[in-house]
Amino acid sequence: MFSVLECVVYQHDLRFVLIAALVCILGNISLFVVLGRSTHCVDARRRHWLMVAAVAEGVGVWATHFVAMLAYRGSMPIRFDVGLTILSVTIAIGFFWCSFRLLGKAPSAARCAAAATGAAVGVAAMHFTGMASIIAPARVTYDLAPILVSLLLSGLCFFAAFLAFAKTRGWTKVALPAGFAVLAIVVLHFTAMSATTLVPDPTRGDILGTASSRDWLVPAIVIANVALVALALTGSLVDRWLTDAHGLADATLEALAITHDGRIIEVNARLCALLGVSSGAIVGSTPSDWFVAGDGGSFEAPDGHSAEARVRSSFDEDHILEIATQTIEYRGRSCQVLAIRDLTDRKRAQRAIEHLASHDALTDLSNRAHFARALDAAIDAKAPFALLALDLDRFKAVNDIFGHGAGDEILCRIADILRSVVRADDIVARIGGDEFLVIQTGVSEPDDARKLSARILDTLAIEMDVARDPMAVGVSIGVALFPEDGTNAEVLQRNADTALYRAKNNGRGNAAFFDQEMDELAQERRALEHDLRHAIARDQLYVVYQPLVATAFASVIGYEALLRWNHPERGEIAPDDFIPVAEEIGAIVAIGEWVLREACRAAAGWPKNVSVAVNVSTIQFQVPNLPAVVRDALSQSGLEAHRLELEITETAFLRNKHSALKALHEIRALGVRIAMDDFGTGYSSLSNLKAFPFDKIKIDKSFVASISDDEAARSIVRAIIGLGRSFNMPIVAEGVETQEQRQMLLDEGCPQAQGYYFGRPAADPFQAEAWPLDLPEMEKRDAEG
Repeated sequence: MFSVLECVVYQHDLRFVLIAALVCILGNISLFVVLGRSTHCVDARRRHWLMVAAVAEGVGVWATHFVAMLAYRGSMPIRFDVGLTILSVTIAIGFFWCSFRLLGKAPSAARCAAAATGAAVGVAAMHFTGMASIIAPARVTYDLAPILVSLLLSGLCFFAAFLAFAKTRGWTKVALPAGFAVLAIVVLHFTAMSATTLVPDPTRGDILGTASSRDWLVPAIVIANVALVALALTGSLVDRWLTDAHGLADATLEALAITHDGRIIEVNARLCALLGVSSGAIVGSTPSDWFVAGDGGSFEAPDGHSAEARVRSSFDEDHILEIATQTIEYRGRSCQVLAIRDLTDRKRAQRAIEHLASHDALTDLSNRAHFARALDAAIDAKAPFALLALDLDRFKAVNDIFGHGAGDEILCRIADILRSVVRADDIVARIGGDEFLVIQTGVSEPDDARKLSARILDTLAIEMDVARDPMAVGVSIGVALFPEDGTNAEVLQRNADTALYRAKNNGRGNAAFFDQEMDELAQERRALEHDLRHAIARDQLYVVYQPLVATAFASVIGYEALLRWNHPERGEIAPDDFIPVAEEIGAIVAIGEWVLREACRAAAGWPKNVSVAVNVSTIQFQVPNLPAVVRDALSQSGLEAHRLELEITETAFLRNKHSALKALHEIRALGVRIAMDDFGTGYSSLSNLKAFPFDKIKIDKSFVASISDDEAARSIVRAIIGLGRSFNMPIVAEGVETQEQRQMLLDEGCPQAQGYYFGRPAADPFQAEAWPLDLPEMEKRDAEG
């Protein structure tokens, strides 16, 4: 009997021992290179690499075992059974496959232990299967204890190898695990070999006669193992390079296609997604099979520059591509790369930006800038057209009462109505607020514009019925014709606005055409506006004061400040002519502040028992600093606050009642008195008297003028006086011009009055000639006729 270890030590071929060691080292290095590669792959590819690793390690361990066995050069001839030899390598591969699957992508200590156990058992199973394949005139016996020890030591070494693989980085991730794995294989192999004994058996001497030679194993093992290691290492590197190259190509935002001789030979995933087909459907085709030129013609790859194209199967006109070409060397051949960029989103965004730049965001109609270009183009075309200027009636009231959200809804409804009544070639624009413009093309005669205006008015009347819809608005239209009413954009728009102004003055809700008389009135109006804006700076405005008297005794208790305008060319302009204009153009704010300061300055020099009343426009209540202006006027003039009285009309409450009441309370807190002017007309409401404690109510002069011969007017005056008495408010009658009117007011119990009967307005009411007559003189004057 003799030990196999003794044979290896004393009867060995050194060359085979070195080959076995080299095979073992190379096999384990390739193993961990491939395992490392598998951890960086997607799951589908990782399974392939785990199989490569299992084959590499299984064959490597098998080769180590059999090369070491072949190193024996003893007196006992040995052969190997082919079937069991193949089975042993299969067992090794299977166990390593299971171990690597157990190891996982992110190995933990428990997974490393499980994988190490499987690997150790696999090596042992391969070893003893290989031993069973020995054909010799002897029986093989084993010592169990050393074998168990070798199995345990091998498992510990494999555990150390897998743990080092999981925890280390860089070159140590291969070298250190490979070292532990080599140790695991050597420990198990040589320990198990030392526990193996061949007992000669003469009865098995004829078995060698039927066994094949073992010489075939030497080249087979060496060639297979070296080839396998080389292929595994090369495959890992090549796969990584190819995968990275494909990954880089697939990660680009551009679609790529490589062509040779006009045929596509390679594509990336982005192009497949763009065309909606697999790579197999694209490879082998021509670019013109998939693309058409931007103008719809046949596609030809641009040479050295980029060009726009479309996908042949797409019907979306925004689906635009930019294709650029470059020549490269690919697979040893000169090829063209088509870099395809999808411009669809950019084109849509660009179109949206252009649309927003030329259209109103709320109504989607043309805006002022786009309309100006369209108007210039229409003028340059020299063809007759009509320009319609539209302005909504009652829109401001709807906006104030129902809020801006309701106002926006109204504007959108108006836009839809206008779109529905004009032709496709006509242009509708919203140029701001509630102002719209329409270019009506192809107008051969004024009646065409008249018909369009009628359609707009009729459709609006149907869609917005005031009787059914409290938010309904109307529209006024001004029409100017090209070229009759102007040959440039500025003149046409100005004349259309002039016609619109005429339509509004004619009662609103109608259309007016521009004419020469209208132009003259418009020019006069514009001149008046211009002069009014500069009237203060040119010292053309002045204030006169009309006395406010006690009705019974005609004693002066105060004066009302009245504004006058002495124009250097027009002469004296009536307040009824210029004050509405000042309110429309916004000049009333500065003018009203100037009147307030002038009145306070003048009244500061009057007797202490005489007050001054100043009218405040509704427009001034829209300026939030009105209380501060009043406070500043009192402070600069030195006038006591209780001697100042502000007169307002109820229209001040219409726009924003809350802010108007807030301003009135702040002014009242200064000590200034507040009077309601022109009561009985317009929007007179008891709720306003209840909402704010006015100091005085003034009866409008239209009722006083009719009090002598109109019983209805006298009834209204009587009711207002009674109302004032109920609210404990003094009543003032305006416009008293005769003794009869004064007597009737006195009989009705009206305590205060003002009018020409008591004195005319004067710039300095305390000059002798400006003082009003005393009561006996007035009665004497009336008696004398």
